[in-house]
Amino acid sequence: MKKTLRVIAIVVFLMAIGAVAIYRFLPVQRVDVSSDLIMLGDLNGDRAWNGQDEAQLAVVLGQPFAVTADDLHMIDVNRNDAIDSEDLLILNRLYRLGDPYVALEQARGAGIPYPRPRELFKYLPRTEYVSRPVFSLPHPVTEHSPFDFLRNFAISDEAMPYERRLLQEIYDEALRFSFAWERREPDLTEIEREYAASKLAICAGLFEDGRFYDLLLHLVGLVEDAETLSVTGQSDFIRQILFFRDHLQETLISESFRAFEEGSGSHEAVFEGVERYLQIDLGIEIKLDELDSPREFLDLQNYLDRAQWQKNKSLTSDDQFKSLILFAQYDRRYLRSVSRTSPQMTDIQLRNHNLPMILLFREALRIMGGDKLAAVGLLDEAVRIPLGWVKGIPPEVLPSSLALDNFLLPGNMEDGTDKSRHWNVFGGLALYKSPEDSLILSFKREIMDVRDDDYSVEAVREFLRDTIANINGIYYVMSMNPDLI
Repeated sequence: MKKTLRVIAIVVFLMAIGAVAIYRFLPVQRVDVSSDLIMLGDLNGDRAWNGQDEAQLAVVLGQPFAVTADDLHMIDVNRNDAIDSEDLLILNRLYRLGDPYVALEQARGAGIPYPRPRELFKYLPRTEYVSRPVFSLPHPVTEHSPFDFLRNFAISDEAMPYERRLLQEIYDEALRFSFAWERREPDLTEIEREYAASKLAICAGLFEDGRFYDLLLHLVGLVEDAETLSVTGQSDFIRQILFFRDHLQETLISESFRAFEEGSGSHEAVFEGVERYLQIDLGIEIKLDELDSPREFLDLQNYLDRAQWQKNKSLTSDDQFKSLILFAQYDRRYLRSVSRTSPQMTDIQLRNHNLPMILLFREALRIMGGDKLAAVGLLDEAVRIPLGWVKGIPPEVLPSSLALDNFLLPGNMEDGTDKSRHWNVFGGLALYKSPEDSLILSFKREIMDVRDDDYSVEAVREFLRDTIANINGIYYVMSMNPDLI
């Protein structure tokens, strides 16, 4: 018996040594990384560089914003996050010769820097977000662009790197809008045409004044309007609701509100102004102080709507959620828009918040295949969870800056997730019910907070700002057209 046990012990010991040896010296899969090996410049996917790729390149250069970021990424062979003349020189030589080694030798002989053949291959992890390179080549669309500054656009050699990058992105964004304008302009309604004219004039003034960062964000907003929005087929209520939002923004800096802040006016006077604009702009007659509870507990439809909302949230897959988070972490246009943060209570009219939410909803809509209810469900999770990540980080390693309060979230320091959820929730309710019902419900919800805080200045101010966020959500969720994206 002892001999048997001794043999078993020796066998187990040898097996353990063998297992350790196998683990240490034989190749094993230690990490779960999935990547695609891509050939930069191989635009038709045939694993070769030839005239077919050259023909495809001409198509892409003709309509650079009609292709995906992945397609444009294949052209950026010098890897500087821009489509420029050097990319074309490298690719044209490569397509003509077909062999990267021959292309390298010929370039060397001519004294021209040229990528090594291995540099034309790239591993792209499937979980990596592919940023869209800026397009910096001259294009004939500038000849009939609504932007005069595009016709002779040039970046000074004396421009500092940050200014140079801003100008590159401005050119890219203005060019992108010019393509969208060419496509949409013939079918614009009169209201859309007037709106576009005012925005174009603002952009021209910003370029003239050298206010490049503000110009870039105005251009991004214009592109989003042109590429995603249409009031065709929308109700008169939706067509008019932004006029009411603008009047709320004016109310926040009005004489009546200033008097209320100083103690010489009342909240009733502020409310009367809001009620008057409601009637003028939207044909709605209500008394804010007389609104009842937003929750009708005996209405079965409310429970059915809530169940459907929860269903759309729960059906979001991990991959879809990760796609939106990667977008929020890496997309250049989104990061530009959320970086327009400001110290507490300096964005009183809530002007910094809307563009990031438009970009988030656009991306959510793309991820969810054009399903607006599913996109709202995805956003409902996304605007809350990242803040939980931040709270899980030890306080001693967190930055003491605006970045902490705006981690992946649009808005300013004082808003955090609050205004983002307002935007998304009431935008979603406009789908489940109607835009009118959503707005009335938002008034009922917001007025409760005002009453609970005994009509303080702070509560009335936030009532107006929350309503502005709600209106933005209602308008953009209803007006964004998946067929345009």
